[in-house]
Parts: sequence; structure tokens; C-alpha cells
Amino acid sequence: MNLPESFAVPTVFSWPVRVYYEDTDAAGVVYYANYLKYLERARTEWLRAGGIAQEAYFQRTGLRFAVVRLEIDFRAPARLDDALEVSVWIERSRRATLDLGQRIERAAGAGPALITATVRLACVDERFRPQRLPADILACAGIPVA
Repeated sequence: MNLPESFAVPTVFSWPVRVYYEDTDAAGVVYYANYLKYLERARTEWLRAGGIAQEAYFQRTGLRFAVVRLEIDFRAPARLDDALEVSVWIERSRRATLDLGQRIERAAGAGPALITATVRLACVDERFRPQRLPADILACAGIPVA
């Protein structure tokens, strides 16, 4: 399912994060793998803000989300004590997947994007078989359900 034209401008969810000592490497910049944690947390909080607590949702429906593709561009480093904003928006919806855009930048848009990423989430059952995206998830994401 592609998003309708009326959904061309994405709704952006932002989540704040602070860089702690444990997030950095010996040079005092965020270790590259920790950006993936920031992206994941923002996606989780995006769902939670829409009323979807993932573990409760899995218990109720047997469905969960798996990252099946990730493309990331590292543009500039974040450093110890930086206040960051991690954003999430839907780029495309298909039958069993959502393509999400994500961005990490310094809080209040101070400077260029540090990270840009595209993440494909698949809706899967307990045996990790693809399943159609449920209407409540589409509604939570702001996608009109036909």
C-alpha cells in the first residue's frame, strides 16, 4: 500500500536524547553503533506516543516489528553532553512493511543533521513470518485506512 497524495507531507515525531559518557568512544564522540540505539528508542517512543506499547501489543496480537533494512549516513559527530533530537516519519507503507525516515540533529536545530537514516520495519508473527500491517498500527501512524 502506498501512501495517498494527501499524505505526501510526513508527520514528524521527535524525541530528545542527551549524550552520556557511556555513549562515547576514546575520542569523546558518540560511538557509531550507539546511534542505532538512539534511532531504535525514537521509533519505540513514536509508537508509544500513538498508544502502542510494543510488548503489550505483542502479547495481545502476537505481532511485532523487525528491522529488515537500514541505510544510514553519518554526516557529523555528536559529542559528550550534546542535547540531540531524534526524528521519525513515515516515508512509505506497504502491505507488511513501513519505510521510516530518521534524522539525528542537535537540539533546536543547531547545525546540520548528524545522522540521516532510512529504516524498513516488517510486521511479523511469533515465527517471524510477514503479516499485514494492522489497521490500528496504520491509524497510529496517521495513515488513512481504506
